[in-house]
Amino acid sequence: MVLQEIIDDIHALKEDLESYERKYGVLSETFYESYINGEAPEDENWVLDWSDWAGAYKIWLRRQEQYRETIS
Repeated sequence: MVLQEIIDDIHALKEDLESYERKYGVLSETFYESYINGEAPEDENWVLDWSDWAGAYKIWLRRQEQYRETIS
């Protein structure tokens, strides 16, 4: 990936993450910590959102790392 693609992905993913944060009232970092520790959602209807949210956050973290590697 080129730098501009990485930056575009970071911004698009951030919009997705902010949407989940507003919906569930918790920041992505806090959510992801709970998710990787195996905490289950309060409502079964949230399972798909939680999976998507965790996936988006994981990709966002990867893009952040790619950004740092690209600019250094």
